Amino acid sequence: MSCFAAALGFSVYLTSLFCVSSKVCPYFALLSRSGRTLLEGAKLATYSTSRNTGLGISKRSVASPSHRCFFQDHGAEVIQTVSDETVLKPIGTNDYETKQGPLPIEDGTVVEVLLPTMQVQSLEEQEKLAATPAHPEGLYALFGSYFASCFVEHTWRFAWPAVIAVMHHTLLPVAVVSFVSQLVIFAAGPWVGALMDSMPRVDAFKCLCVVQTLSMLTSASVTIYALSGAAPMASTATVLFLQPWFLVLVAASAVERLAGLATGVAFERDWVVLLAGANRPIALANANAILRRVELVCEISGPFIFGILLSQFDPKLCVKWAVVVMIVSLPVLLNLVDSTDRLSKGTLQRPKHANPGDKTKGSTADTHHEEAAEGGLQAVMRGWKEYLAQPVLPASLAYVLLYFNAVLAPGGLMTTYLTQQGVNASLVGLFRGLCALMGFAATFLSATMISKFGVLKAGAASLIFQALVLAMAVTVYLSNPIGPQASLVLFLFLTVISRLGYWAYDMVDAQIFQTAIPATQANLVGTTEVSLASLAELVMLGVAIVANDVKYFGGLAALSMASVVGAAWIYWHWLANPTDDQRRLFPHDPHFDDSNKARQLALQKLVPSSL
Repeated sequence: MSCFAAALGFSVYLTSLFCVSSKVCPYFALLSRSGRTLLEGAKLATYSTSRNTGLGISKRSVASPSHRCFFQDHGAEVIQTVSDETVLKPIGTNDYETKQGPLPIEDGTVVEVLLPTMQVQSLEEQEKLAATPAHPEGLYALFGSYFASCFVEHTWRFAWPAVIAVMHHTLLPVAVVSFVSQLVIFAAGPWVGALMDSMPRVDAFKCLCVVQTLSMLTSASVTIYALSGAAPMASTATVLFLQPWFLVLVAASAVERLAGLATGVAFERDWVVLLAGANRPIALANANAILRRVELVCEISGPFIFGILLSQFDPKLCVKWAVVVMIVSLPVLLNLVDSTDRLSKGTLQRPKHANPGDKTKGSTADTHHEEAAEGGLQAVMRGWKEYLAQPVLPASLAYVLLYFNAVLAPGGLMTTYLTQQGVNASLVGLFRGLCALMGFAATFLSATMISKFGVLKAGAASLIFQALVLAMAVTVYLSNPIGPQASLVLFLFLTVISRLGYWAYDMVDAQIFQTAIPATQANLVGTTEVSLASLAELVMLGVAIVANDVKYFGGLAALSMASVVGAAWIYWHWLANPTDDQRRLFPHDPHFDDSNKARQLALQKLVPSSL
């Protein structure tokens, strides 16, 4: 019996050697002939021929640091770095060309294993992969959906204030509606984000689209009612605020802004990450840039078209045309959303906790649903708690501080100041148009900066540039060095140039959040950040109301400039003192290692995503 057992064991041993030499089970692969390894800490798995023969060898050993191996259940993924200019590329088992070579193990014995001929990618091929979206067709459909949503949204947000201004020659009604909308966003934004994270992506987005369209239709209906003369003209602000149609307008506008906020966060912080690829930084940066260009096109074209119509036709007729556009655009938008889902091959239907790395205690979809369903204060408090616990909080706070810059921007305060200074309306329009063009230029500049310097350094450069230019602008305004008119022109020119840094950091902040925030918290944290930005706008609005005289404009400008300087300081301090979380989230960012080797390691992470 013992002889039989010994013979059987020897037969098994010979069978296993034959399997190895004849490529029956090529599950071992040597990495890096020069000893340089990519899979640090990997262990030599137990080799077994049981998959093919039912028998196997139970011997286990650990490879030396210069001979690390990688094992997969359904085939060998063979990768190797031949030089600093090449990277590993996955190949199938049919591509193996075997070559026997010794592998040192713990007890000094030598085992003959496969040494395959490696296929490599050049650095240019890696960069091309990094710039290729994971789902390009779905991403194009997303751009179409974003355009359909933004065009109607920006058109109506320009239309109703313009029409109300025709009815009441004061800024108070518009200011009240805007104030209430910002207050609702600040209070309910986190709750809406939690609700979105608890629901399927596509269904939640469709519901928001319907709610936003119904809100705009309600606002348009009461506006037409007021324009028809059915509502009495208000002689005072108190009388206006008590009229039913105006109260409905305030409520509908607040709901529309809240729904628009949620759809924007879904587009910019969640969907684009899934379709472009979170581990494809260049593709993600390009997708963010295109989204921003689409928004800027809608921000310019929609108000421009409605403004032309309003100057040629009756306001009530213009609002009716806007209603027709809303009704027609809704089914188009929903169809584009379905196309995006279909072309993404189920990516948007994937459960938000499907990624094992996103599973954290207390953050499962079921918990989100329970807490969001409870609503009220608990969801809001959870949103603020999650937001304040994020490792990239300083970058977000820097972004929020930029919203305190309500004066040195193409907004209502700047427009009012220029008008009261006697600046020609065409020059005011030129100023706003140039600011929009800076936004377009920033979409190209930021994508180039991120691909060349990394997202972290690109953010620092954007903020420092904006702070320096605004400091020069405020200095020119206060010192008036070259005469009133020339100084004002130079002041406006520097303000326009500063928008380049603002829009560039806007996209940097978006990509930092897209990289750092897990999918289970994307909408919750994103809406909370926008809520905090709304609070910043409310504070600056209150300051401007108190200091409403033109003589205080210099002080308001200096305060706005100081907020940008503070944002640059916060971000620079965060960048100069990197934490473990920062290194974990951006391990191969050029801020930590700007060598070509770091670029290769960063791009090597993209190889598995192409399988």
